[in-house]
Amino acid sequence: MEYILVGIVALLGSGLTFFSGFGLGTLLMPVFALFFPIDIAIALTAIVHLLNNLFKLTLIGKAAHLKTILKFGIPAILFAFLGAYLLGKLTETNPLYIYHIGDTEHEITWVKVCIASLLIFFSFFDLIPKLKRLEIDTKHLPVGGALSGFFGGLSGHQGALRTAFLIRAKLSKEAFIATGVVIACCIDVSRISIYAQDIFELKNQLNYPMLITASLMAFIGAYIGNKFLQKITINTIQTVVGVLLIIFSVLLGIGII
Repeated sequence: MEYILVGIVALLGSGLTFFSGFGLGTLLMPVFALFFPIDIAIALTAIVHLLNNLFKLTLIGKAAHLKTILKFGIPAILFAFLGAYLLGKLTETNPLYIYHIGDTEHEITWVKVCIASLLIFFSFFDLIPKLKRLEIDTKHLPVGGALSGFFGGLSGHQGALRTAFLIRAKLSKEAFIATGVVIACCIDVSRISIYAQDIFELKNQLNYPMLITASLMAFIGAYIGNKFLQKITINTIQTVVGVLLIIFSVLLGIGII
């Protein structure tokens, strides 16, 4: 059952990414968190995210805008290291609170509270009309890169901020999507280099078939998304995603998940 759930989410999330500029990490990380510790869930999501973006580069990469990539991507890479480093420090701290429901122990930790807060924040980009249309002047692209990279390293959720900044770069639709994919790849490489030690230490505990399933389904979603790029609206889907993110965030923040 878990393979079906992960596969469906990877398929839908990857398809969404073509239309919104974000979606795969936002949807997939909470599902991985049902089966793995939160820091490992983030790392696994980063791997699927990177592989999927590399696949998308083969589809639309030639349309990427180099100048925008440099202005946005360099700060993003640097601050992705910082966010990933901070994630590692947060996971080493003692629980804020431990409680029991029946025989089950639940922990409220700094990293769960932090990730839950970030998820709620990014859900607003799906639910609030003004934030859906948020546009930021191109002179702030380096700032946007720093913010996107930092939150990408910390939680994997950098797509919403990237979209908000890049949408004012006056790029064609194809260039906007391709440029975002290139920058996302750069951030993924940066944060995975930090996560690598944790992944290596837990390599025998990881569910590799699930990781492969998620990657393959994400590839299919990217392919379908590319085919229907000009036809599909995501307003309703964004609203559903936003609501589900808030529900998950509350459960994560209070230690249920």
